[in-house]
Amino acid sequence: MRTAHDTARSPREHAAHIRVGPAGWSYPDWEGRVYPAHKPHGFHALAHLARFFDCIEVNSSFYAMPRREHAARWVELVADKPAFRFQVKLNREFTHVPETPDDLSAWEQRAHEFKTGIEPLVRAKKLSAVLVQFPVSFLHGKSEVRRLGRIHALFAELPLVLEVRHESWFTPPALATLRGLSYSLAYVDLPPAWNHPPAWHAPTGPLGYLRLHGRNTANWFRHEAERDDKYDYLYDRAELAGLAEKARRIASEHDEAIVITNNHFAGQAVANGIELLFLLTGAAVSAPAELVDAYPHLAAFTRDDGQRRLF
Repeated sequence: MRTAHDTARSPREHAAHIRVGPAGWSYPDWEGRVYPAHKPHGFHALAHLARFFDCIEVNSSFYAMPRREHAARWVELVADKPAFRFQVKLNREFTHVPETPDDLSAWEQRAHEFKTGIEPLVRAKKLSAVLVQFPVSFLHGKSEVRRLGRIHALFAELPLVLEVRHESWFTPPALATLRGLSYSLAYVDLPPAWNHPPAWHAPTGPLGYLRLHGRNTANWFRHEAERDDKYDYLYDRAELAGLAEKARRIASEHDEAIVITNNHFAGQAVANGIELLFLLTGAAVSAPAELVDAYPHLAAFTRDDGQRRLF
């Protein structure tokens, strides 16, 4: 953890230690907005995003087990970015599938498969977190704590960040339990609701992890809403300024701070990530030219470093 001297540093000093990046990179609606409509030979979305951000959250691993050859390729694509890091989302079988009596041996096999799949990231020292994300229906209770304990035992050698979306996990006894299980508890920005997490909670581990899901209240709670409907949200300047201050506070109380933008629809996660970088650093930042075309307000604080347009 930070020393007392480190904690006393100014917010602007902490900003240098805050990583910002989007959740995922494979979205059809990013074509022509985040990525060029006509791609040059050898184009890869990950390498493109790594020109503008110093981290990215891998969310494909939530839907399918990660594959070692894919992870090795990801390492190659960011080889020229020594500061770049990955955060990998744990597969949904551990977090969203009901447990059965035969899960113990099955989970051991799946955990081995998952860890084998991300081993190139670990070996290259490019992995900063494994995100263990549960839905709002996952409430604090004995069986839920037991499940978290099993997950921790299976992945104890990895830096685990827990995202829970129900307020029952943010009471002092629940927070003490999470500390005992060595989870870093994520901070989440969601549409307001009585059962959602509080705006702030005491740290439980070394990683400060802030996930921005947008505040699309109209669609978030609508049962028939599709994924893109829920995450269709563009944070405005005032909202981002508040989130930048929250990120600085997180950085002041953790060894490492990470902000992930998950309001992915139409590239809004990338637009907000670029603007958040500007608010954290106070300096103009580079952005994809296509993104500036789609979101003209970015032009006021982004720069053309000679690489924005690929051709």
